[in-house]
Amino acid sequence: MTTLIKNVHVLTMDDEMKEYKKGYVLIDEENISAVGEWKEQNIQSDEVIDGSGSLLLPGFVNTHTHAGMIPFRSLGDDVPDRLRRFLFPLEAFMTKGLVKASSAYAISEMLLSGVTGFCDMYYFEDQVAEVCEEFHVRAVVGETIIDMPTCDSSDHSGGLSYCETFLPKWQGHPLITPAIAPHAPNTNTNEALEKIVEMSKKYDVPITMHVAEMDYEMKELAEKYGLTPFGYLEKLGFMEQPFIMAHCIHMSEDDIALTAKYAETAKIAHCIGANTKSAKGVAPVKAMLEAGLTVGLGTDGPSSGNTLDLFSQMKLFANFHKTYEKDRALFPAKEIVRLATRGGAETLGFHETGSIQPGKKADLIMVETESVNMFPIFDPYSALVYSANPSNVQQVWVNGRLLVENHQLVEHDLKQIRSNLYKQMDKFVAEAKKRM
Repeated sequence: MTTLIKNVHVLTMDDEMKEYKKGYVLIDEENISAVGEWKEQNIQSDEVIDGSGSLLLPGFVNTHTHAGMIPFRSLGDDVPDRLRRFLFPLEAFMTKGLVKASSAYAISEMLLSGVTGFCDMYYFEDQVAEVCEEFHVRAVVGETIIDMPTCDSSDHSGGLSYCETFLPKWQGHPLITPAIAPHAPNTNTNEALEKIVEMSKKYDVPITMHVAEMDYEMKELAEKYGLTPFGYLEKLGFMEQPFIMAHCIHMSEDDIALTAKYAETAKIAHCIGANTKSAKGVAPVKAMLEAGLTVGLGTDGPSSGNTLDLFSQMKLFANFHKTYEKDRALFPAKEIVRLATRGGAETLGFHETGSIQPGKKADLIMVETESVNMFPIFDPYSALVYSANPSNVQQVWVNGRLLVENHQLVEHDLKQIRSNLYKQMDKFVAEAKKRM
């Protein structure tokens, strides 16, 4: 099956950041086979799409989220210590069915906003992986390890035994990468963290973790080990493994220099929306990038950031970092779009995606420019960062497969997905109301 998209403004996000204002892309099965200027060439294709007036770019990549947490959205948003008052207690009422239904809804939301790949951290990740497979999305799927009983294990650090079955089951999948997801350096024992590094080596899988997110995390590790989270994790061997670090808000210059020594393996998922909503701070992304670190954008979970789209993150990124650094010219829109696309792909190890080039996998999104918010366009990157929103996403392909067409899911019914989730939420909602 071949698909020709013609007369479209192509933003390749390749090394030269090439654009084709009247361009074309030819998809052959899973791959991009050709890209360039459209000159009415005689290209044979099974399907032809006229992209006149639209922007075509690599899919957005959400580098950190919790797809199973849709039920928590809008719950206690302005409450101090929300994590311990609402999130940890209510997670006891999460079930396989609820996580699965929530993940289907979350993936639908991401696809409809142009997210073609993401990194997940939660419980019952075997069910999350099943939903990813059903929806044909690209994902890193990480089972949470934490030093307390959880909804999918009655044992402390029970996720470790869960991983012994989960990791080999999904190894080698063309779209799904199983991962280990220790919650944070201060919410796991030293012994568990050492086992996680061993397991990452054994199964050759990445690790993803919240790092330097909380001020009390910094204090606890300093008092216990005399180290920052980065020094502590380096000592344990984390930095030498494929390692996706979410947040990194409290990252000092020394921490950046230390992490830069492991730039090939240690990457950063930056969640500006969740970080600032919770008043935790603004991570030093300018310094991270100057040191050669790889950074991608993440939404965090639907409880922390409330939305799972990267349009909102790009806007917030621009506004907060320009203000934080007191530099209006910092992070031009083109660089921010790169963080949301290629930067995210590089962060998650999606090496076959992230740019529109022959031989790359066809993870693509087409954004229409006919809506009232998209006129006029002097700079397509500025339009994407400052003007666009998820409703402008017209078509989405993952691995060459059309999953969104004319703003609608192709293979699934969103109303049915929402209904399925609602039916699973009864007990959770009743318990949540007791804490409000």
